[in-house]
Amino acid sequence: MEHLDLCETKMMEAVERLNNNLNHVRTGRANPNLLNGIEVDYYGSPTPINQIASVSVSEGTTLVIKPYDTSSLKDIEAAINASQLNLPPQNDGSVIRVSVPKLTEETRKSYCKEVGKFAEECKVSVRNARRDANDNIKKDKEITDEDYQKQLLSDVDELTKKYTKEIEEIAKAKEEEIMTI
Repeated sequence: MEHLDLCETKMMEAVERLNNNLNHVRTGRANPNLLNGIEVDYYGSPTPINQIASVSVSEGTTLVIKPYDTSSLKDIEAAINASQLNLPPQNDGSVIRVSVPKLTEETRKSYCKEVGKFAEECKVSVRNARRDANDNIKKDKEITDEDYQKQLLSDVDELTKKYTKEIEEIAKAKEEEIMTI
């Protein structure tokens, strides 16, 4: 059973990585998760924005970043400018506003391709976990019963199908979200 548990853990981690990657894909709507991964130089140490400021959504298209310490406004602004978001922050002295523009059809399609790429990478990770688990089951000297070994291999395949289907559903939902105007 330890082989199955290890395999499922690796597959869950792959799906978690997919969700984290998809949080950074723009959908045309403001989402505080867009700022995840952006770190601010806060008193000499890189700190995630959500740890030094509250991030909220205003009017569905604007992120409002209100730092707990207003002296960090310029650092937050610089970190957003340096990020790959390509969204210009506007500093009004007490908060930073980041407008998320509507996406064009062409941009939506390119983001959908990106989602597909992330999903395929995740499926590869799941298949690699399956291969590793199958190899470990076949090499395990403690598994002497062939029927038990076949059952374990079958269980690994079922896990693979389950997580592959979950990945496809997550990717499809994200693509629908992106394509919704």
